[in-house]
Amino acid sequence: MANVDVSISEFPTSLREINLGNNKFYGNLPRWMGNVSFLERLALSQNGFEGSIPMEFCNMDRLEFLDLSENNLFGSIPSCFNTLNIKHVHLHGSRLSGPLPIAFYNISSLVTLDLRGNNLTGSIPKWIGTLSSLSVLLLKDNHFHGEVPVQLCKLDSLNIIDLSQNIFSGIIPSCLGNLTLPTETNKILTSWGTSPSLTGDGLPKITLGVYVDYFYLGSYFEEVIEFTTKSGFLPYEGNILSYMTGIDLSCNNLTGHIPPELGNLSEIYSLNLSHNKLTGVIPSSFAKLHQIESLDLSYNNLSGEIPNQLVELNSLEVFSVAYNNLSGSIPEKAQFGTFIENSYEGNLFLCGTILHKSCSKIDSPSMISTVSEDKGEDGLIDTYDFCVSFLVSYVAVLLTIFAVLYINPY
Repeated sequence: MANVDVSISEFPTSLREINLGNNKFYGNLPRWMGNVSFLERLALSQNGFEGSIPMEFCNMDRLEFLDLSENNLFGSIPSCFNTLNIKHVHLHGSRLSGPLPIAFYNISSLVTLDLRGNNLTGSIPKWIGTLSSLSVLLLKDNHFHGEVPVQLCKLDSLNIIDLSQNIFSGIIPSCLGNLTLPTETNKILTSWGTSPSLTGDGLPKITLGVYVDYFYLGSYFEEVIEFTTKSGFLPYEGNILSYMTGIDLSCNNLTGHIPPELGNLSEIYSLNLSHNKLTGVIPSSFAKLHQIESLDLSYNNLSGEIPNQLVELNSLEVFSVAYNNLSGSIPEKAQFGTFIENSYEGNLFLCGTILHKSCSKIDSPSMISTVSEDKGEDGLIDTYDFCVSFLVSYVAVLLTIFAVLYINPY
């Protein structure tokens, strides 16, 4: 293990790039890095750094890429990042706390904001709509609450949203269906030079990019975005990243119906609304999601039938509506003929070959309700008839007794 306590004199101020990621450094983040005036890219991820993020880091006004993820950092995020021209921020996998700071307010250059896996709290502020270049927003696995803000709908460049594993409540904004989910090459980090060589441990060597007589000796950086899709947690990078689009709102407390407007997201590849409290039917407008490869609506309170129009989704590879209140027959044409039983389990009134249930032998909830109502009505009729018959018989017996006593009082 190595404790980083290096004098600024040991590093030239002409550094443009410092990559100390995936090593075994520990201790506090070195404050002197804030004095490296030419620094544009700083990666210190996957180490044992602890403590808070130094305020001196806000002095790096040329910084475009910052990766401090997977360390033991704690405390709040400094509120001064909005003075920078930063494009990519990776702070996931630490112990950062507090609300989403004003630090990122009105940063028109910000493309990636990755704050997954921290202890951040509060709601998403309305100023999120000022991040005009934001393409990737990852807030997964924190303690955010409140409603999903409609200001997200104003972000024309947004195409990957992960708000899963939080405490968001309220309805899904229908305006999310207005997002164009454009192909964004801006979220790919431009590389300089060649790939870094590896050490004997298979770890990348420390790389430093330095100006030498105005000629840049470059190294290699690559933007990697991790996103859950197709039932797996997958990294996306390079050209694939530029085309990836997805929305993950799973594992929250969202309620209400699924907005039919989400069917307008014709360029989306992955949509996950599972593990919420959503009600109503599956919108037939989802048949317009022509690019979608993964659709997860499981663990909600959805009812009605699975729309037959969904068989038009020829790119769909992973589909789940498990543990809802769906009924009727399962579509079995096209891609739907390839899905397994797990995709539908936990729906008592679904039927079809995949579930080994004949639809002719299964009554839907509405049928059962009707039968129950009919039985109830029959019960009322039987009770009424009995009461009338009993009353008539009782009166007849009394009249007979009176007649006998009238004729022969003894």
